[in-house]
Amino acid sequence: MEILVAVIALAGALLAAIAAGALIQRLRDEPEGWLIAWTVAVVALCLSLVVIGIGYLMGFGEVTFRIYQVTGSLLAPLWLAIGLVQLLSEKVPPRFLAWLLGIALTVVAAVIMVFDPLKNTDMGKSLPSAANHWNIPPGYLLIGVHAVAVLVMLAMLVVAGLKWRSGDEYDTDNLHATVVIVPSGLALVGAMRFPVPALFTTALLAVAGAAVWYTVLRPLAPYEDDDEDDFGPDSDERPARRDERSQRRDERAQHREERPMPLDERQMPVGDRPMFRDERPKPMGMPEPVPAADLPPAPPRRASGLGDLVAEYRAGDQEVDYAARMAPPPDAGPSTGYIMNGAPPQRPDYAVPGTGAVFPGADVFSPAPRQQPASGKPSPTIYGLLTVFTIMDGAGDAFDRLAEATVEAVRRGEPDTLVYACHAVKSAPLQRIVYELYRDEVAYRDHQRQPHVERFVNERQAMVLATNVIELTVNAAKVVPLPTAMY
Repeated sequence: MEILVAVIALAGALLAAIAAGALIQRLRDEPEGWLIAWTVAVVALCLSLVVIGIGYLMGFGEVTFRIYQVTGSLLAPLWLAIGLVQLLSEKVPPRFLAWLLGIALTVVAAVIMVFDPLKNTDMGKSLPSAANHWNIPPGYLLIGVHAVAVLVMLAMLVVAGLKWRSGDEYDTDNLHATVVIVPSGLALVGAMRFPVPALFTTALLAVAGAAVWYTVLRPLAPYEDDDEDDFGPDSDERPARRDERSQRRDERAQHREERPMPLDERQMPVGDRPMFRDERPKPMGMPEPVPAADLPPAPPRRASGLGDLVAEYRAGDQEVDYAARMAPPPDAGPSTGYIMNGAPPQRPDYAVPGTGAVFPGADVFSPAPRQQPASGKPSPTIYGLLTVFTIMDGAGDAFDRLAEATVEAVRRGEPDTLVYACHAVKSAPLQRIVYELYRDEVAYRDHQRQPHVERFVNERQAMVLATNVIELTVNAAKVVPLPTAMY
């Protein structure tokens, strides 16, 4: 029997070591809290099984007993429970409290169990019982740790079931993982808490390690990243190779009730989609716009056209006659629907000044009037990008300030950047869309090397959950200065 227990213990230790290696390998690409906690638990199970195998071959002593108790009785069940909290909690406070509790109990209990004298040091080749060797402090401390681990695991089982009832496939995977981990953890606590045969205790330690390995490899395995091909090989917007489960969990926690509107939703029937601002019916009897000569002097234009653009977009409750404000003056030339290189830059007689959305220096309109056909095809070298950012909850204002500063720097120092604008999405407050047009791909590469662009790329990383980049070509276009919101 002693040889059989030693063989099972060493085989279980090998299995736990392989599982620990797989967890550590995944941790290199995905430093998730539940992976860290379960890695600690699996390493503890591996050490405990190694000590059991050595004890049944060579006999137990004070050192091997303490290692067996600290790893198998303290660390393994406690960190299995902490990992469940990290997996199922969508809020930061519960995860932080779980880390705090786990670290505090680990440090305090490990110090007491290592340095407290044993009341009995006579041990043989049979698995020593904790009740026969621990004094009162470590004995009661282990009782408290086991009680906390059992309560946390049972509570997480209930939470997983509730989330699964109204959740999606990710909640189903979490429930599957919880159903595997919780019984293994409860059986492990029972084996360490109550007198059971050594063969049964050793088998339960090995099963707990195998349960974690199975859970990480099957229900909690990383999802395939189907969106990777959407990013070009030279794009600096390639998303980090993080587990999509983690991103989905964070996104659901921040806007569970939100449904971001797809870009092609305009193609849906009008009755099946929300109306855009420019599609809302205008109230009857709207007065004609007041001529600019009768208006008081307009306030100075803001330094950047981005703030004006975002403010104009968000002012959804203000009814404005956009058609009248965007109409060109009589002498501005024919409206062709295309970019016209021959029309001289003129400020239309709008009720408000134009923004910098078509930036000075971009040379979309040539300063020297030339003869040009009424309809001109845009240059085939024009290069465009449409980037959709999903930002973190609470980071919208910081992202907008960063983007506004970037737009101002682009306006001042990039003459070959034709259009650079940031949009907010009214139906999805956590989304921003950046629209870019460049004279050609050389201009785009020059744009990427600018210090203000590098700053924009680096500082937005902490604000953005997901990024999608779409390359564009321009078939037809009309660009006029955007109206400025009145402040």
